[in-house]
Amino acid sequence: MEAIRIITHKRDGGELPREDIQYLIDEYTAGRVPDYQMAAFLMASQLRGLTLKETIALTECMLNSGRILDFTAVSNLVVDKHSTGGVGDKISLVLAPIARACGVCVPMMAGRGLGHTGGTLDKLDSIPGFRTRLNLTEVYNQVRETGIAIIGPTKEIAPADRLLYALRDVTASVDFIPFITASILSKKLAEGLDGLVLDVKLGRGAFMKTPETARELAENLVHVGERLGMNTIAWVTNMDVPLGRAVGNWLEVEEAIRCLHGEGPEDVMELSLALCSEMIVLAGLADSAEEGQARAQAAVDSGRALDVFAKLVTKQGGDSSVIYDPTLRLRSIEPTVITVPLDISGYVSDIDAMKIAHASNEMGTGRLVMTDSVDPEAGIVLHLRPGDRVQPGAPLASFYTRKIDQTERFIRNVADAYTFSESPVKKPQVLIDRLTVDGWDSAA
Repeated sequence: MEAIRIITHKRDGGELPREDIQYLIDEYTAGRVPDYQMAAFLMASQLRGLTLKETIALTECMLNSGRILDFTAVSNLVVDKHSTGGVGDKISLVLAPIARACGVCVPMMAGRGLGHTGGTLDKLDSIPGFRTRLNLTEVYNQVRETGIAIIGPTKEIAPADRLLYALRDVTASVDFIPFITASILSKKLAEGLDGLVLDVKLGRGAFMKTPETARELAENLVHVGERLGMNTIAWVTNMDVPLGRAVGNWLEVEEAIRCLHGEGPEDVMELSLALCSEMIVLAGLADSAEEGQARAQAAVDSGRALDVFAKLVTKQGGDSSVIYDPTLRLRSIEPTVITVPLDISGYVSDIDAMKIAHASNEMGTGRLVMTDSVDPEAGIVLHLRPGDRVQPGAPLASFYTRKIDQTERFIRNVADAYTFSESPVKKPQVLIDRLTVDGWDSAA
């Protein structure tokens, strides 16, 4: 009867007090509120909305449904980064080792890909032997010894979120911004963070398609994070075109390794260094973004960030030799090369991130449901990107797949993502807007 009263109050547009939200979360996590009643609450909330006060309460209740890590005995410089998901987004693989090389403690809890977006854990799984499943004791000991870990969610961390996400997925409430906020922050706060840097993707290849929704999500994340005692900064970044040249699990690891060798694509390095700089400043290791970025670049130039990544891979059971020489991981798939049509000249003006995502997923890089398997070697390499000059007959893109019976269709799909222009075009702007608790700044 208590659950019915709470659902009715929200259905009729009322604001729920914290104790009502606490009751629903506690009882649902314990199995005493059934799925059908929680589904009614989710839909009532989506239709009637949740206030900032309700969102804060929901986040905190979900956080307190499980264990909260405490690294105060290890470091008071514990900072992480979270991306809302994109195409070719291998930034965590580049950024985390750089941040650690600069002195930041990084206990990163990452996710798997779903739908059109890739997942950091799937990328790490493509490194031979790498373990993403660690128990909390292993996580704590590794962070104490090395200052860094990248792991998957555990059953002890925010169990309410795990249950609610599965229910949201089948009740058309995944895209509700207060639920997204509570889901992200309940897990990040459970890491025992002192600070969090958020990468809110905007554009065709992102969940947030418009500037208005991207800014609303960023504002919710920053305000709730700050109210719950975590220094929080958000960047809105471009996801109209894929990040970098590689889309696919091992292909993206290779590209991340090249970045740590100082040879990565310009847009990946720009975003990685900018977000890493924010982490360094939040940790109190630099006084300005410029100083933080200089320290991050120095960690790459000296090879320290690459060494951190190799040490991380070894610590989590992987073969670190491939970090220093990616060619040691032998391929079992030969690439199919797509060339520029002979009647095309000028410049690449655009690449549709969503079309590339769908094409790569069909090749085997992604999953439609969490139980689907992925092919670590499948994927696409974009030889030409927006702003690049086009030569007829030159390589445009390559792809790797075991589905050789569908090669012709894949060629058409990848080529269809490209648009050309006779006139020179500017490269897409990566960084769009920056938000702190004090307000918005534009990167323009």
